[in-house]
Amino acid sequence: MEIRGIYGAKLAYEPADQETRKGAVVICPGGGYGYLSPREAEPVAEAFREKGYMPLILYYDVESPVLGTRPMEQAAWAVKHARELQPGSPVFICGFSAGGHLAASLGVHWDDQALFAPEEWKESHRPDGLILCYPVITAGPKAHRESIRRLAGEGDWTYFGLEQYVSRNTPPAFIWHTAEDGTVPVENSLLFAGRLSENKVPFELLVYPYGVHGLSLATPEVAEPDKDRWADEHVAGWFDACIQWMENCFAGKGEEK
Repeated sequence: MEIRGIYGAKLAYEPADQETRKGAVVICPGGGYGYLSPREAEPVAEAFREKGYMPLILYYDVESPVLGTRPMEQAAWAVKHARELQPGSPVFICGFSAGGHLAASLGVHWDDQALFAPEEWKESHRPDGLILCYPVITAGPKAHRESIRRLAGEGDWTYFGLEQYVSRNTPPAFIWHTAEDGTVPVENSLLFAGRLSENKVPFELLVYPYGVHGLSLATPEVAEPDKDRWADEHVAGWFDACIQWMENCFAGKGEEK
């Protein structure tokens, strides 16, 4: 089913056949804040579904000339709705590339009182965990400038340089990247992980030596040989590692152990 939310956001999901207590995952496809990649949407949702999680795909705004905080406010709405569907269970937000920036934006700015009030609304949209797949993070020298420009235009980019806003209130994170990513440099993930470490926020970081940007699940289903995106069994291991991280970090919340 699909529902519409703030600023026209669309959230697509299938009601669970039976109540699951593992939790929900809001999925934010990438696309440089200019489009939404189908390879990072339904195939990812199906993978989480097979592991017992309820996936919800967020189709956020990529049409407005200058997006500002609209996508982040849409992500907050999506997490709140996921929590209503899975009360008492953890709610994760998973993003790829620019979608990773969106997920991390909510992770660091969820308590921004200029955007989110009152207090009970703030708490309801804070993700329990972040899953960041080759994420855009910084607005500095290693920025994916096209993504940040879509958010801020030619104005002040500071708010969208996320490593500067990591705090002890940032949710735990699972992060993966490839070292030879030529589109979004691996330094984006390293900067974010470094700030998490400084603030004593738990995280897991996987950096694979080879692979281009945009590998998604890195399985045959999502391969794009014309863009040098091949299935890679080693890189594809990120998904099982992520599931283990989710279940290890959040054991005791939601599913009965």
